[in-house]
Amino acid sequence: MPVNSRHLRANLLLLAAAVMWGMAFTAQRVGAEHVGPLTFNAVRFAMGAALISAVALFLDFRRGVSPRRRRQMRRDVMLPGLACGGLLTLATGLQQIAIKDTTAGNAAFVTGLYLLLVPLFGLLVGHRISWLTGAGIALALGGLYLIAGTSSFSLTQGDGLVMVSAVCFALQILAVDHWVNRLPALRFAAAQFWTCAIASSIGGLIFDRQPFGNLEAAAVPLAYGGLISVGLAYTFQVLGQRDAEPTPAALIMASETVFGALGGAIMLHENMGLRGYGGALAMTAGIVLSQLSRPASPAAHAATGSPPKVWGDPGGTEPPGPPRAGTGRPPR
Repeated sequence: MPVNSRHLRANLLLLAAAVMWGMAFTAQRVGAEHVGPLTFNAVRFAMGAALISAVALFLDFRRGVSPRRRRQMRRDVMLPGLACGGLLTLATGLQQIAIKDTTAGNAAFVTGLYLLLVPLFGLLVGHRISWLTGAGIALALGGLYLIAGTSSFSLTQGDGLVMVSAVCFALQILAVDHWVNRLPALRFAAAQFWTCAIASSIGGLIFDRQPFGNLEAAAVPLAYGGLISVGLAYTFQVLGQRDAEPTPAALIMASETVFGALGGAIMLHENMGLRGYGGALAMTAGIVLSQLSRPASPAAHAATGSPPKVWGDPGGTEPPGPPRAGTGRPPR
């Protein structure tokens, strides 16, 4: 396939993934009305992990990977998957708890702060940030002020929890970044998602008012959050980023927050108001600036609702090679 055609296909796959991840905020918002937050995460991440595990196994059989090699790959991802999955559990749990007390649009844009926090936290380990990244951070903070909606900058409790979850997402991305180039991509993601599903199940049994109750009422949001946002969108992201160029990929990934706000407006009839949409625009511009000025992190976009940005061969049977494109995003 010609290079331009490959780039176009890659960008379309990434755009489709960004739409799926953005719309996941709406699914999470609807799901929060019916089931407990940890129960919701347990079910959707189990569904997503099962789908990705099945894809990895299919690719192994297709490529003739030996049982011994499969066992070795499972051992390789176990401890990193537990560590990164623990952070993912905390981040997505806080986000799902918070989303009942805020709008899908606000949750999308405030969660997007993790893209700015990653380079800031990188300063602690000796990384540098450019003036464009600094300008992007300032612009995004100004946008957050506008989204808060009052002159005294009083975020709702839900917005505050989403901000804390963004910090956890940033830490999770940095943790993934530490291991990602040494591990098979899909298996590493599946290990994190299984960890999140199991830990959320235990937490749901302890903390949710009706653990694993009323699931039928949230069947559609759960199916979307698990099979589409975690499973299908992540597969699109892995395939797309293999041929994507860094700058277009950064812009496309940043559009997730816009689709999150659009989903809330169209399906939930949310209205952020002129000031709120101005803040959303400022945050988007800040995120884009921060991504244009630096090389992509290999771990960077299994948030929100949404998979960690991991690189390499989707089936995990080829060496991963250097990072190429992307912005980093958690599973939704």
